[in-house]
Amino acid sequence: MNANAGVLSTRPEARRHDGAAAEEQTYERWKVAALADDARSGAEQWKRDDRSRRFDYQVIRRRYDEIRAVKAAGDPLALLYYLSEGIHGNTGGMGRPAVYTRAKFGTKDLITNYIAELADAIEQAGVVEESIMSAPEKLGLFRRASVCFGRSALMLSGAGALGPFHVGVTKALLEQGLLPDVVSGASAGSFVAAVIGTHDDAALRRAMQPTHLSEAFGEFGHSGAAVLAGRRQIGIRELQSAVEAQIPDMTFAEGFEHTGRKLNVSVSPSEVHQSSRLLNAVTSPNVCIREAVMASCAIPGVFPAVTLAAKNARGERQPYVASRKWIDGSIADDLPAKRLARLYGVNHFITSQTNPVVLWALRDSGGDDSLASKLIDVYRTASKEWLKATYPFAMALVKRAYPLNVYVRMAYSVVMQDYTADINIIPKRRLWDPAKLLSVLSADETRRLIAEGEAATWPKLEMIRNCTLIGRTLDRILDRLERQHAVR
Repeated sequence: MNANAGVLSTRPEARRHDGAAAEEQTYERWKVAALADDARSGAEQWKRDDRSRRFDYQVIRRRYDEIRAVKAAGDPLALLYYLSEGIHGNTGGMGRPAVYTRAKFGTKDLITNYIAELADAIEQAGVVEESIMSAPEKLGLFRRASVCFGRSALMLSGAGALGPFHVGVTKALLEQGLLPDVVSGASAGSFVAAVIGTHDDAALRRAMQPTHLSEAFGEFGHSGAAVLAGRRQIGIRELQSAVEAQIPDMTFAEGFEHTGRKLNVSVSPSEVHQSSRLLNAVTSPNVCIREAVMASCAIPGVFPAVTLAAKNARGERQPYVASRKWIDGSIADDLPAKRLARLYGVNHFITSQTNPVVLWALRDSGGDDSLASKLIDVYRTASKEWLKATYPFAMALVKRAYPLNVYVRMAYSVVMQDYTADINIIPKRRLWDPAKLLSVLSADETRRLIAEGEAATWPKLEMIRNCTLIGRTLDRILDRLERQHAVR
């Protein structure tokens, strides 16, 4: 829960021209303004023109014409053969961020139309009669297609008092039906991720309402909170009270059974010889989510390390690996992309990144292919490789100097991580007042930060919609086929 928090300012695009409050802005209003801007700038005409140096438009045009011809022929065998050749999310570079930087809303019509045609073809293949393809064969086809294409995940970074930004991102994705089933959270991000992973869709929509959220984050401000620099600070009792109020007492397995969502919480080791963990229904199904969130939020030196809890076969709570304690998940695995890829076949990542430790230095290139951008990437890669090479030497120097060895390991873990993903949703403001670390937000600050998260998500929605449509279609059909197969 690494965090700096300050007086929150609203993104310019999240504010009405008439000076109304940011929360009155809506996605629909933003969309109208973005389309009007595209019409004025010529981006609307650019969308209608296939030609571009940003992707291989000729390959996409050819495949678009092919899939339309196959569908028009009405031959299900030809359709199945075409789909079995392979479905890829970045064919011809159409998923690159660069193709979404020219227009305020969306991208080339060719890309959007091709993805829609492909999704429709997959839907048609999903209802092919059993006389043409048996149910087991169809199930096998869609399982292979799902593995080959992959799926998307939402990763919520450490955030501290900026946590409501994650709520705004979640709210915007949920309202558009684009919230991934795979969700991870570290530190303060684990709090929001746990809310997502323990509430079904109807309950989650209620939980995302501004009034409810103001009350939820108000839990941090109970009378026992300490005061620093004139602002109330979150204490351990306040954190625990908020977790108990907003997160049902479930295990990871119970959360999955209740919501169908794959919740993941990062925790870091409190000792040198331990390894970080990604807690979820696969690796730790009986672990209790509340304690996992408390551990992931345990900032060293601020909150005590946490022993995890689990439910035994009789449903009784007991310590989970009683000899080990865990701390802030963002220290070792703020964005656990590699582990999510291995566990769930994720190959497309969306991140809500608000970690104040690194936020000031982050750069979302947005498809910037300039020489300067490439040189910066080379420098960063080389720096990380150098740090990896020096890590064993540094640890050897402090191996007997506790707790210095723990802090050295933490410092290297923070510096060597990757903090960006395929699609990055980042606050416009990057610098936050360190004197307001872990501040309790007022209701107005909470609402404004939620609105900022929504406003930061809106420009990314069409890219998310296009890049996830095939995966969402495959998962929906596969889920239906597996239920039918189970009934038989």
